[in-house]
Amino acid sequence: MQQTEMLDIQTSTDIVLVRQAVRQMAVEIGLSLVDQTKIVTAASELARNTLDYGGGGTVKLEMLQEGRKRGLRLTFEDRGPGIPNIEMALKDGFTTGSGLGMGLGGAKRLANEFEIQSAVGEGTRIVIVRWK
Repeated sequence: MQQTEMLDIQTSTDIVLVRQAVRQMAVEIGLSLVDQTKIVTAASELARNTLDYGGGGTVKLEMLQEGRKRGLRLTFEDRGPGIPNIEMALKDGFTTGSGLGMGLGGAKRLANEFEIQSAVGEGTRIVIVRWK
């Protein structure tokens, strides 16, 4: 598999493809089963949010190498309505839809690094990293 892969998120089927690609890369860099599950779960949540709230978008998967440390970076981007209150959106139980409101906060807890940028009317960009 290549070091970088870009996937579209436009349908529910794309979310399945994102999960599969993330798992494949996680296995390839040698993440433990627990860490594979964490990054795949976080990717699934963020891909679902990209589709449901962002109206679709993309995810960029990148294998990272820093010295002997290996990792996986996922960058989710959409051109949706944006998140008016990021702090509130990260709180468990907060949702603007019908979900449990665990997506963003849960994804943050499942990642070693988490970064979110959002502008109302412009879209959202979320970057997560899981290190081996």
